[in-house]
Amino acid sequence: MRFSRWFADRWVVGVALLVLGYLFLPIAVVTALSFNRPSSRLSYDFNEFTLDNWRNPCATSDMCDAVLRSVQIGFVATVAATALGTLMAFALARHRFRGRSGINLLVLLPMATPELVLGTSLLALFVAGGVPLGFWTVVVAHVMFCLSFVVVTVKARLAGMDRRLEEAAMDLYASEWQTFRRITLPLVLPGIVAAALLAFSLSFDDFIVTNFNSGTTVTFPMYVWGAAQRGIPPQVNVIGTAMFAMALLLVLASMVPGRRSPTTVNCPTRGRDP
Repeated sequence: MRFSRWFADRWVVGVALLVLGYLFLPIAVVTALSFNRPSSRLSYDFNEFTLDNWRNPCATSDMCDAVLRSVQIGFVATVAATALGTLMAFALARHRFRGRSGINLLVLLPMATPELVLGTSLLALFVAGGVPLGFWTVVVAHVMFCLSFVVVTVKARLAGMDRRLEEAAMDLYASEWQTFRRITLPLVLPGIVAAALLAFSLSFDDFIVTNFNSGTTVTFPMYVWGAAQRGIPPQVNVIGTAMFAMALLLVLASMVPGRRSPTTVNCPTRGRDP
């Protein structure tokens, strides 16, 4: 009976830990391989522990250039998609206008559309418009499919926010800008940060859409795909581990403001009751 009660109280936690272990197992393998000296370029077994991969993360200049280019594209696409997606989320969550339900449906279409269809459609659009393929066509393509994820993420955060906090601030004679800066923005900021991290991750590791619209521009996923034919260097695992570590640190940093005391609004009052 004691074991049954103990199991009934903790089986959900056990299942959750198993699922998390299943999700993080590939990341653990990549991290372990980043400290590996393979026996050959085409071997992926753990042969010998080494720190040389971390001391020299750039196996070749081409790989460093591809990583830098992917970071540049991801940064520009993330900034544009986060700014546009946040504005769209506020419009869809806070305002009612004609065609609102139709726009909600259109926002979800890029998420449901296969990347192969999206990539070929954008390629046909750029070719028909006479736009040369390169860095900026990849940025436009990444902004297009990241925008939907940003809108959905920020909109979910807005839907779970208590509007009475904003009404209370305005009842205390705070202006609309003060209410937005001190109440709305701090509450929505975790959702915006999460949307930006998601957009950067999607942009950094995208291959299908990028392959159709990159021209001669080589990103990190395209470099890995090309290097797989002659042997992927172990430094690729170093880049993957470093990107995961930075994303984890950003997530932990974004959680710190939420642990602080609630933000107070210093608003002028007309007077005190006698």
